[in-house]
Amino acid sequence: MKLKDITFPAAFLLILSLTLSSLFARYPLTTDGQSPFVEVVRDLGESIVNIQVEAEVETRTPSGRLPFDDDLFRFFFGPMPETRRSVSMGSGFIIDREDENVIILTNNHVVDIGDNAVITVTLADKAKYTAEVVGLDPHTDLAIIKINVPISENVVIAPLGDSDQVQIGEWAIAIGNPFGQLGLDRTVTVGVVSATGRSSLNFGRQSPLYQDYIQTDAAINPGNSGGPLLNIKGNVIGVNTAITTTTGGNIGIGFAIPINMAKKVTNDLLREGRVVRAYLGILPQEITADLQKSLGLERIGGVLVARVEEGTPADRAGLENGDVIIEFNNREVPNVSRFRIVVAESNIGKSVPIKVVRDDKMLTLQATLELMQDDETVQEEPETDEKPWLGLEVEGLDGGFAQRQQIEADYGVVITSIERDSPAFRSDLRIGEVVKEINRRRITNKNVYESAISEAKAVFENKGTNIILCYVRSRDGSYRYITINLEN
Repeated sequence: MKLKDITFPAAFLLILSLTLSSLFARYPLTTDGQSPFVEVVRDLGESIVNIQVEAEVETRTPSGRLPFDDDLFRFFFGPMPETRRSVSMGSGFIIDREDENVIILTNNHVVDIGDNAVITVTLADKAKYTAEVVGLDPHTDLAIIKINVPISENVVIAPLGDSDQVQIGEWAIAIGNPFGQLGLDRTVTVGVVSATGRSSLNFGRQSPLYQDYIQTDAAINPGNSGGPLLNIKGNVIGVNTAITTTTGGNIGIGFAIPINMAKKVTNDLLREGRVVRAYLGILPQEITADLQKSLGLERIGGVLVARVEEGTPADRAGLENGDVIIEFNNREVPNVSRFRIVVAESNIGKSVPIKVVRDDKMLTLQATLELMQDDETVQEEPETDEKPWLGLEVEGLDGGFAQRQQIEADYGVVITSIERDSPAFRSDLRIGEVVKEINRRRITNKNVYESAISEAKAVFENKGTNIILCYVRSRDGSYRYITINLEN
């Protein structure tokens, strides 16, 4: 039978059949034609809890004064209260039970909203319990709380999966309590894993230091924070945490903390009351395309050592400013975020290998890591320096500008001005920063600086490199490498 011999009804049915089969082929089905999502939600829906936190928070401004805190305002409206009642809502899920103690995993930002906060947990059967904080970890935005549930009352524990096995494109199921004030508890949304290893994301002042997010397009909205991200087998692969949005709601870009990271944090909080992390003692810096070219690296990757703190494991291991760490403890470190996590999760008190590139040579150093103390935070990256051919004016540390600005350093020259639209202006250099090295040459005074600049200019004019590498100390006391691209 030829295609032209098919009647209209038959052709319509054929097209409809092909369309429907193509549509349904996009979604997984069990042998009896049911969606496997139904089974996951039926088995695990009752492990998800609603969390409400009430606290008294200060209403004073950063200056210490209340808004409109003046005599005229008080005359008409009376005294203003110094605190107000704050209520926040989020999600969580049950991960363990020991006798009457039921352990719940959620986000730090869900429960840590102020002192003397009252945390109320509502289970699937609408039973309400007052929760106690077991431990908080703002560096990953995770928290553990617990409630006391009579032994006679049954609870569902969510099974934890292996986030290292998560693949881009696999199914993802999010369950939580979006827009909690509307009573939309235990809402289920479905999508796929859009990406893994997302980092360097800015969620405001509460942005976690350790980031390795799973990205999903399963709808996540305010109130979903702390709920589980599940795979199609019903195992938790992540803790829903944040969204990127232009509307205040879901636009298909949500982020979950990998459950393997959460397992380590959870175990530490339950056993130690704090998260145990290893400490190396360097200021790490991301490698840019210009830095890659300047340092002669084959590819963009690894971590540049911007500063080694004295008396730290890094110092004792022989790490130096300008080293590029490409492997730590036999694990690749493609960027600063991954490096921080790998270091933090390493064994304390045991020697670990560090593979570095130094002056175009590969070296392997050994470091014995220490326990990171509570007051030791991983430093963020700083800022930079340079001169007139480049658009920079500098002076010695004993100059008038440095004295007036109280700029001190053991050596180097201070940037006093940067010409607009110059190579230096297009770099990250700032007035008041101290230039300590140029192209790996130590700058001890202004004469040495001018000599180094002359050398760099000669190389550039002879068709050599168009990148100048500077090592600087910024006004806040931090250090990093800066590149000046002469052809930008």
